[in-house]
Amino acid sequence: MLSRTADHLFWMARYMERAENTARMLDINLKALLLPQTPEQEARTQRSVLRISELEGAFAERYDEPSREHVLHFMVADSTNPSSIYSCLQATRENARAVRGTLTTEWWETINDTWLEFNERASSGQLMAHPVALFEWVKFRSHLSRGVTLGTALQDDAFFFTQLGTFLERADNTARILDVRFANVEPNSRDAARQLEDFYYWTSILSSVSALEIYRKVYRDVVTPARVVELMILNQQMPRSLLASLEGVCANLAMLRTSGSNECERFAGKLRAELVYSDIRQIFEAGLHAYLTQFLARVFELGGLVARTYLMLPVA
Repeated sequence: MLSRTADHLFWMARYMERAENTARMLDINLKALLLPQTPEQEARTQRSVLRISELEGAFAERYDEPSREHVLHFMVADSTNPSSIYSCLQATRENARAVRGTLTTEWWETINDTWLEFNERASSGQLMAHPVALFEWVKFRSHLSRGVTLGTALQDDAFFFTQLGTFLERADNTARILDVRFANVEPNSRDAARQLEDFYYWTSILSSVSALEIYRKVYRDVVTPARVVELMILNQQMPRSLLASLEGVCANLAMLRTSGSNECERFAGKLRAELVYSDIRQIFEAGLHAYLTQFLARVFELGGLVARTYLMLPVA
């Protein structure tokens, strides 16, 4: 497959997955704002979303304070923010259009219709009136896109590059969703109010990643931060966990194996193996925020290896 085509397919999938995960992260943020808190705590909650997305500087150039309305517009509908849902869906559509001949008709129409309908919903004022409904719609359209891909696409290199992009982006974003919570929490602060906040917060985080029912089936007990983190990092059967995402990355790299892909496969395999043999107690002892920060750096490095191995166009 041509590097240019592989690049479009890889990033088409990554941008669609990023749009969905941005919707999930903002959904968590809105639910957290329902808890009693001071104006300073609310501002800190809003800043944490921007910080974990590495967008604090870009936001500060546009707005004076991180209000709910400003953060929602910036993260959802701002065309100048390359990580907004608007920009992600636009990039998904443009990458798909560039390889239209590679996609099935149903696949292309799903992506194109998603972009067109999102613009209609955004222009109708749904973002401020019913943001949760808009986030649910974004998640549904991402699910639909993946379902159409699995149901209609030939399982060739084009399919494997889209799957690779999806799983790599999911690993990155699941880590970010978890780190939204821990970026601003003191390691040893555990009073009664914090315990109550933990229950509602972690229940909402499970709901936002479609994992509350899975949690109840696996643990059959009260929601606790340690078990939520264990489920979302180390449980291979949880579809959005870090381990499940790395399993998907490694499986698709194996299908795309070439004579020059050894280094990329080795790096991904090592990252996966470290998750397989990790222990949740060791992760918490080392510090969850530090662990997730290191994981994100290594996923970024893995993305660079994928690009250098498969996606870089040869110099003429």
